[in-house]
Amino acid sequence: ALAAVGSNTALINLLTNFFMGLSIGANVLVARYFGAKNDKDLSETVHTAMMLSIYSGIILTVIGVLCAKQILIWMQTPEAVLGLATVYLRIYFLGMTATMIYNFGSAILRAVGDTKRPLLFLVIAGAANVALNLLLVIVFHLGVAGVAIGTIISQMISSILVLRCLCKAEASYRLHFSKLSIKGVYMKQIFKVGIPAGIQSTVINFSNVLLQSSVNSFGSTAMAGYTAANNIFGFLYASANSITQACMSFTSQNYGAGKWKRIDRVVVDCMA
Repeated sequence: ALAAVGSNTALINLLTNFFMGLSIGANVLVARYFGAKNDKDLSETVHTAMMLSIYSGIILTVIGVLCAKQILIWMQTPEAVLGLATVYLRIYFLGMTATMIYNFGSAILRAVGDTKRPLLFLVIAGAANVALNLLLVIVFHLGVAGVAIGTIISQMISSILVLRCLCKAEASYRLHFSKLSIKGVYMKQIFKVGIPAGIQSTVINFSNVLLQSSVNSFGSTAMAGYTAANNIFGFLYASANSITQACMSFTSQNYGAGKWKRIDRVVVDCMA
C-alpha cells in the first residue's frame, strides 16, 4: 500500500505543477496591482485567476481519471502494485478542482501579504486528513482508497476556507461569484509569467518520473523505501520554497509601486 501511494507522487507532481505555475502567474500579477494600488485591475485579475483554477481542476480531473492506469504502466509500476496505485490516483484526481482553488486562492492571499490564514487553513485541512486516514484506513479498512478519500475531503476543506476568506475580504481583492469570468488581457499576463514557471516545474518533475520508473523496476519494497525518504525530502523542499514565494510577492509588490531600490534589497535578503 505504501508503494502504491508513493508511486503516484512524481506523476501527480508532473500533471499538476504546470497548472501550479499558473497560480504563480496569478500571485505575481495580483501583487503588482496591489503594490500599484490599482483596485480595478486587481479585482479583474482575482476573478480571472479563480475561474482559471476551476478550469485547471476540471482538465486535471479528466486526465487523471481517464489516463491513470496507462501512465502507471508506462512508469513500469509492478503488477502487484498497479491496481492499488490506479485506485489511489483516480480518486485523488477527483478532488483536483478543490486543490486548484486552494492553490490559486492562497496565491492571491500571499500576494497581498496575508500568509497566516492560508497556513491556518492548511493546518486545519492537514489535521482533518490525519483523522480521516486513521478512521478510513484503520477503522473501515479502506486501504489506499481511504487515504485518497481522506486527501480529497481535506482538500475540499482548505478550498472552502480560502473561498470564504476571499468572499469576506473588505478590500478590492474580494471575490464575487457573480463576477467570475476569464478576461483575455489578464489571462495573457498570468500566462506570461505562469507558463514558463509551469514548464520549469514540469521539466524537473519529468526527470523525477523517470527516476520513479527506475525505482519501480526494483519492486514494491524499493518503492516503499523511496516513498519514505521522499516524505522527508518534502519538508526540506517546502522550507526552501517558502522563501521563493516570499521573494516573488515582495518583488512584484515593489515593482507595482515603482520602488526599485527595495527590489534590490528583497533579492539580497532572500538570497541570504
